[in-house]
Amino acid sequence: MSVLPLIFTSGWASGINAYAVVLLFGVFGATGLTDEVPASLQRTDVLIAAGVLFLCDTVADKIPYVDSVWDSAHTVIRPLAGAVVAALLAGQNGSLPEIAAGAVGGSTALVSHLVKAGTRMAVNTSPEPFSNVLMSTAEDLGVAGVVVLAIFHPVAAAVIAGVLLVAGVVTVVFLASRIRRFLRRRAQRRADRAARQDTPRDPGPPAR
Repeated sequence: MSVLPLIFTSGWASGINAYAVVLLFGVFGATGLTDEVPASLQRTDVLIAAGVLFLCDTVADKIPYVDSVWDSAHTVIRPLAGAVVAALLAGQNGSLPEIAAGAVGGSTALVSHLVKAGTRMAVNTSPEPFSNVLMSTAEDLGVAGVVVLAIFHPVAAAVIAGVLLVAGVVTVVFLASRIRRFLRRRAQRRADRAARQDTPRDPGPPAR
């Protein structure tokens, strides 16, 4: 069976929450529910590290503006994780060259990450924090549901992931004005912070 649908789905999910992908695949492989997961993802140290980072991601992703800083820091990490997971899955299955699998997983994760980061920038223009929590929770549940589906029905999961990816790109296009507004606010805050640091302090009255 071709592993391409599983690779595509794992790439999409990695762009949203790479640690959840590694953790879920590792747990499913370690418990013997699937033979598609390579042994390297089932190692105890990998599962512990993925679990800790998943908890960090879960907290940071629900705090306004902190989530966007977290996304910026993961612009390289998520696509790289998507490429590595895809290459490992291809190596385990043997039906697709690892380099090609890594390219599919990494590029899909990059697009998915950009959609996530752009959508979160738009959400951060709203004054209340609840939309961030709802958005993050929906993303976590979506990733978990699609990855679990991919283990048992990879083609169906890939179709859902593809629809969600296209819908996300369209959404980001419609939210472009709000994303630009967020970027202007962030640039203004940085400029204000730099101006405060450059302003000389009042030395106070001369000593007598």
